[in-house]
Amino acid sequence: MRTSLPGHAGTMRRITQDTAGGPEVLHVTDAPVPEPIPTEIRVRVTAAGVNPVDTKVRAGGAGLGSAGGDMTAPPFTVGWDVAGVVDAVGMGVTRFAVGDRVFGMPWFPRQAGGYGEYVTAPSRHFAHIPDGVDDITAAATPLAALTAWQIVVDAADVQRDQRVLVHAAGGGVGHLAVQIAKTRGAYVIGTASAGKHADLAALGLDEAIDHHTQEIAQATRDIDVAVDLTEINGPASLAVMRPGGLLVCVPSGVPAGLTEQAHAEGKRITDFLVEPDGVALTGIARLMAEGALTVRVAGTFPLEDAASAHRELEKGSTFGKLVLTL
Repeated sequence: MRTSLPGHAGTMRRITQDTAGGPEVLHVTDAPVPEPIPTEIRVRVTAAGVNPVDTKVRAGGAGLGSAGGDMTAPPFTVGWDVAGVVDAVGMGVTRFAVGDRVFGMPWFPRQAGGYGEYVTAPSRHFAHIPDGVDDITAAATPLAALTAWQIVVDAADVQRDQRVLVHAAGGGVGHLAVQIAKTRGAYVIGTASAGKHADLAALGLDEAIDHHTQEIAQATRDIDVAVDLTEINGPASLAVMRPGGLLVCVPSGVPAGLTEQAHAEGKRITDFLVEPDGVALTGIARLMAEGALTVRVAGTFPLEDAASAHRELEKGSTFGKLVLTL
């Protein structure tokens, strides 16, 4: 079995930063092509997803708190969502062969260097890209879809006919959480600006709340599971939840004092951080292949224009995901 593709150069392009700051700190540099160790694969990256955590880490390394590990001080390369072709395999790898199309979220929350032409990581951080799914869509999927899956399926174990409230339903994680909850048979309510309501209805959302004009307490009730992707809607979510319901707070954890309030009201609350999961990603790929999960791509940018992608994402109005192309 061939263990590597011939002909790659000894160096690769990647985006790096020498200081924390605005999007302008991102620039292209050359770096050695990494070699996979046993159990790892090397992926020649064709597309890389852009996520809010990328912009937070870029701005000051604060996006992951103490979990950031080696992402606490520049220089570093952000990016975790990748899609591409297996370029080399280390000893012991049986799940993939050279030439396979794969996607994944390697190493999160440690540095993965997703904004670069090659990445290496354990093979079980990846899954096969489904037939009929292009690399750009695949690169938009892992971090957001794994976050949604691990909340809806693993943490909340959403069941048929439960009422699920998703805040920021039009965002990268939100629009996937809506769809995954629908595959579980839930009734799904989402908060989003009015301009996103029609698109969300097309993805299966049962009920939309315009967070600009409607108060959550007046708009819904009897919620079994609430997913707060905004960092600000925890108290409002608790107010409309049933006793025994679960509130999942993403991405910065449970706000101070909210745990005590939840427990006093007989409700459950938890923080959450996504992790690499090739098994779940394979399940996500299956939903995509079946047409049950649509990943919206809001726009693409070439790798060298990563700064523009960050500026666009930081506007806060993107429906779906942004992707860098290599």
